Amino acid sequence: MTPTLVHSHLPRAGARPRVDRCARARDWAEIQERMLVPLYEAVYARLDVGSGTRLLGLGCGSGLALLMAASRGASVTGVEPSAPERLALARGRLTPDVSAGAQPRGGTRLVEGAPEDAAAPDAPKYTLVTAFQPIGCVAGDSEGLSALLKSAAPLAERGAPVVLAGWGPPERCTTSSVLRVATKLADPLRSTRSLRTASRDDLEEVAQYAGLKPDGSGRVACPFGYADMDSAVRGLLSTGLFDAAVGATDQVQVDKELTEALHPHQRRDGTVWMPNVFRYLIARVP
Repeated sequence: MTPTLVHSHLPRAGARPRVDRCARARDWAEIQERMLVPLYEAVYARLDVGSGTRLLGLGCGSGLALLMAASRGASVTGVEPSAPERLALARGRLTPDVSAGAQPRGGTRLVEGAPEDAAAPDAPKYTLVTAFQPIGCVAGDSEGLSALLKSAAPLAERGAPVVLAGWGPPERCTTSSVLRVATKLADPLRSTRSLRTASRDDLEEVAQYAGLKPDGSGRVACPFGYADMDSAVRGLLSTGLFDAAVGATDQVQVDKELTEALHPHQRRDGTVWMPNVFRYLIARVP
């Protein structure tokens, strides 16, 4: 959820929300990003990601998915078009300061910009492309993704897998009811984002429009679990989905209504737990 968990792949015009983007990026990296680890693991296991893999991660954010692939021996390149604050955190994770005695991970590259900016002269083509930011929850959250995939395809080998991710149906995603707070608060300003029901064919449509051939899919349980209410609020705010609501009202109002929406999911020990199912599609470069 794209710079959000459910994130628009191209920046939108309009006034910037009144949020601290650096703080949001830290909360994403420290709290929210790990919620998608089961998705990353399932994809990497299915595609046998390892030492022979050359991975291009689109919308790499703060780099956890890349780090997991690198730990399996893959050579990874991350491209981040719209969240420089997250990319700065990815650099700290994947390309540490060698002068301080840390060892960089071999073959790792991180690029701010478009996929074509990741092209290197005489470099071998990528064997895997990933776009892990889930779509299918917010109206317009797939805008620009097909174009992004089209520009990345020439950098990959023929037949290379391209992985897209999406939210499962609302009845399988407990968090959907909480995310409606964002739409309710942003509506007075007629926000361009509104919660919508995920379609079974969302991922296939994006892939086909990008000229890719769907070749399998899967579903993965990705529960959102938080140590306490404060962590839950900060984690969900870090997705960026509530930025328009903050701009339409204020941070205090958003925090209050988000907390109220989370109360039914808080356990007696204070933890917050919301089961979710995410879907992924594997498509192939023609």
